Amino acid sequence: MRLLNTTTFELEEFFGTNIPPYAIASHLHGKSEVTFQDLLNGKGPMKEGWRKIVGCCAQARKEGWNWAWIDTCCIDKSSTAELSEAINSMFRWYQRSQVCYAYLSDVPERETDVYAIGSAFRESKWFTRGWTLQELLAPKSVVFYNSGWVEIGTKKSLETLVSAITRIEHLYGWETSSVAQKMSWASRRETLKEEDIAYCLLGLFGVNMPPLYGEGEKAFLRLQTEIMKISDDESIFAWVDETLSNGTSGLLARSPAAFKDSWDIDFCPNFRGAPYSMTNKGLQINLSLSAPKRTRTERMHACRKGGSEDQESKVYTAFLYCARRGQDELLGLKLVKQWRSPEEYSRTSCYKLLGMADTLTGQPAEKTVFIRQDENYYTNLERSLA
Repeated sequence: MRLLNTTTFELEEFFGTNIPPYAIASHLHGKSEVTFQDLLNGKGPMKEGWRKIVGCCAQARKEGWNWAWIDTCCIDKSSTAELSEAINSMFRWYQRSQVCYAYLSDVPERETDVYAIGSAFRESKWFTRGWTLQELLAPKSVVFYNSGWVEIGTKKSLETLVSAITRIEHLYGWETSSVAQKMSWASRRETLKEEDIAYCLLGLFGVNMPPLYGEGEKAFLRLQTEIMKISDDESIFAWVDETLSNGTSGLLARSPAAFKDSWDIDFCPNFRGAPYSMTNKGLQINLSLSAPKRTRTERMHACRKGGSEDQESKVYTAFLYCARRGQDELLGLKLVKQWRSPEEYSRTSCYKLLGMADTLTGQPAEKTVFIRQDENYYTNLERSLA
């Protein structure tokens, strides 16, 4: 771990148990940040971001910390190996810090009431960045500062307000939250690079994977696959995506945005399904399947659109071991059986989750199914066989 001396502004590397106590910074990235190379060649003071570094180090010295970590200058981002290590270690680095200084450069010194509706604090872009989610949750101590490095408050003193802004119910003890809830915290956040919306969540879920910039939304699919290796929380499948309303999909979401309404979905620990895993035929999982409840009008409407009773019989409701908070019924989603194999299914009607009372027509039957993630797989297969 490379740390910045808060007095000399020189960098030094530390390893393992030799890492000294340090303060850590969380901030909004500007257009002219001081990089690792800038510090080495003496160009740091010429950059706009230098004032931020000086302010962070001054605050750290005032509190007795000789070392500080700031992502922009403590990581050599020209090294792919170092960047990969940093991304996979960052949550732990924030977790082990003595204090985290959350510097909100878009909150002016003149603001006196951060609780006011529309306050600069409430509207700060710091609360919309993907990376600041772990920077809020990982450290034991977070202190917020405005643009003039005047303290606004702490994570503890502002807990109610910050919870309301971020929609995170518990800023402490959040680790026991379901996968769906954690995903929902990132659903309204953004990152400059598409892949970072997955990489910034590694620490929250306790997983590691190498960053592959250029892979696009596959990064988020990889993240979910890694989560499934260590967790049997089926709320990972409890998402909705209105952009997929006319097609089929696998069980994994394309981005955290699909979990924006999953903030109150709890995993049901009293129900334990069989292990599931990704295979070369898709996700292999044991689900409770039931034919969906449909009215006569709905069946007639489906037929007029070109369907048939036989086609309708291929649509099932699959129940997940998770539920909305305060509700007893399990959540479900629609699966359609694929023509190629009786054990292969795809998710359909991805724009909604179902309640058991609204869908159950009989006793659900346990079945092992395979669900491919590529929604174009069966379409391409049909074309190749035509």
